[in-house]
Amino acid sequence: MKYTIISLILCISLFSCHSEKQENISSIKEVDICIYGGTSAGVVAAYSAKKMGKSVLLIEPGKYLGGMTTGGLGATDIGNKYAVTGLARLFYRRIGEHYNKFEQWTFPPSVATATMMRFVKDADLDVLYYRRITEASVQNKRIEAITLEDSQQPDEKTLIKIRAKQFIDCSYEGDLMAKAGVSYFTGREGNDEYDETLNGVQMSVWHQFPDGVDPYLKEGDPNSGLCWGIQPNTLQERGSGDKLIQAYNFRLCLTDNKENQRPFEKPENYDPAKYELLARAIRKMDLHIDNYLLFNWGVMPENKYDVNNRGPLSTDMIGMNYDYPDGDYATRERIWQEHVDYTKGLLYFLTHDERVPLELRDQVSRFGWAKDEFVDNDNFPTQLYVREARRLNGEYIMTQKNCQGEETVGDAIGMAAYGMDSHNCQRIVTNGMVKNEGDVEYHGFPPYPISYKSITPKREECTNLLVPVCVSSTHIAFGSIRMEPVFMVLGQSAAVASALAIDDNTDVQTVDVTKLRRILKENPYLDGSTPEIQVDDSEIDKVSSAGGWRKSFGPHYKNSYFWSANSKNNCSFTFMPIIKKAGTYEVFFYCTALADQQMPEVMAFDIACKEGIKQVEISPKSYKGSWVSLGAYAFDKGDRLSSVTIDGHRSKGALFADAIILVPKK
Repeated sequence: MKYTIISLILCISLFSCHSEKQENISSIKEVDICIYGGTSAGVVAAYSAKKMGKSVLLIEPGKYLGGMTTGGLGATDIGNKYAVTGLARLFYRRIGEHYNKFEQWTFPPSVATATMMRFVKDADLDVLYYRRITEASVQNKRIEAITLEDSQQPDEKTLIKIRAKQFIDCSYEGDLMAKAGVSYFTGREGNDEYDETLNGVQMSVWHQFPDGVDPYLKEGDPNSGLCWGIQPNTLQERGSGDKLIQAYNFRLCLTDNKENQRPFEKPENYDPAKYELLARAIRKMDLHIDNYLLFNWGVMPENKYDVNNRGPLSTDMIGMNYDYPDGDYATRERIWQEHVDYTKGLLYFLTHDERVPLELRDQVSRFGWAKDEFVDNDNFPTQLYVREARRLNGEYIMTQKNCQGEETVGDAIGMAAYGMDSHNCQRIVTNGMVKNEGDVEYHGFPPYPISYKSITPKREECTNLLVPVCVSSTHIAFGSIRMEPVFMVLGQSAAVASALAIDDNTDVQTVDVTKLRRILKENPYLDGSTPEIQVDDSEIDKVSSAGGWRKSFGPHYKNSYFWSANSKNNCSFTFMPIIKKAGTYEVFFYCTALADQQMPEVMAFDIACKEGIKQVEISPKSYKGSWVSLGAYAFDKGDRLSSVTIDGHRSKGALFADAIILVPKK
């Protein structure tokens, strides 16, 4: 009997090995949580899962981690810093450490890469590079395993199989989601589908051709054909839906520092015909460089610029990405390379082509590639800006109404704060002229919550997958959500939820969201450290004021701020934080970015702490739109025992009150 059992075990083992060999599986790896996509969300999710005590594998189809955060998007699109929480905020704090500041929101790619890799090192993350998904095995609505091929040599039949209890798709494309058979959206919904106004076809004046630019190869002759870059589409009714995809581009890291500059060179596949429409538009436009490239002047350190699309024909390759979301890997590689060639060609055209007036050529020629960035990639960005590809069709669909606060959710796992933003989707002929269509830039609303259900597939489709990047949303709502800090926040939330699903042996759809939210709030860095204490002007139970103050809206932290002329020097405003754990905290005051005439020369503070009243003065004009330290103080545990008061008697000029943060000192 003993030998019979052993023989049976050997037979099963041999059959198993033979089965894997037939599938060309070279190795099998098992973990608690598998994360696909080494974007910023993927790195933060992997770090979070490891901090939650789980075994983790992070899979990156390429060579680089961090996605757009490390791939060129250094002028971070935030909307409102209040929305950035947890490990996402820690990322920007660590960037700040590099520059000896509290926080830093703009940065060159090399600094972002070093900061992102610090998460990898600190958590000793297991990262699998150059592997991409070919198949997902789903049984009983659960992903049992995924199969990966070598993305550099896909013809080699040496596949890797990854088994996991929970999966998180952090790719920009939603490839794991799609391979698992989960439903998703692409393109633009019609406005009537979700009672929106900004979705679908939209003709804007922004990033637009001036009137009268001829679209034909031979000007005035429709029979000659269309210039390169024009799609043979007909302008449809405003707000109507379609399958078009907003334009992709590369965010370029350029510099005007000649000692660290590499000139724009003629690319191998240079085709000047691709820029004929720009040459025609230039004849009708002002020649200032700002009409053609968005430099985000003055926001990046080290004389570097995160250069984005601007104007009628710029770095956006409009209409050339329609096949990308559902395309196979060869199709995507072709589209990616076409964007590389186009972008390099554009900069060469603007600096060398005689159709570009010398005045403009000279302005662009001031700049070049930063030689110390992307040093192993020809100084060119490592990530194509896939602004939108697939979007999950999940348990809840975020819409324009969520963005504008008409609808809200009770299971928030993060906040979004940027405006509803879509780049152009097509370049067409209308009224005999070339025009761009699809641009939307709608701003001005406060931060709003993102539903846990919007990263959760429908329970009848998959029960162990979360999707924090390709969020369940309409096209126009995704235009607000799709910011790198938000992706990091949602990546952390997804990892904590996955860990809870494992611990509670439950589906992702039935995770205890109250418990999830409590962990995110009380242990934001997932290391057990004391959380910060924040008080905003809108928290009426934690603030008080005397004198003439008015509530205002604009360049504020969170939703609002208070302002006082302080004409009689008798106004005061007090923040009263609740100290749940006694200790030493550094106090920071948020300096709202007001006009100079609204800013005081001096702001004086009285800080009530364990040692009595401490007095501090600052010059807020030097800190517009950022936090300024008021010093570190010991505080006792308790309610109403501690306070930070703006003292109008000792201040000089008008006053404002927005928010404070108490950061525990280690």
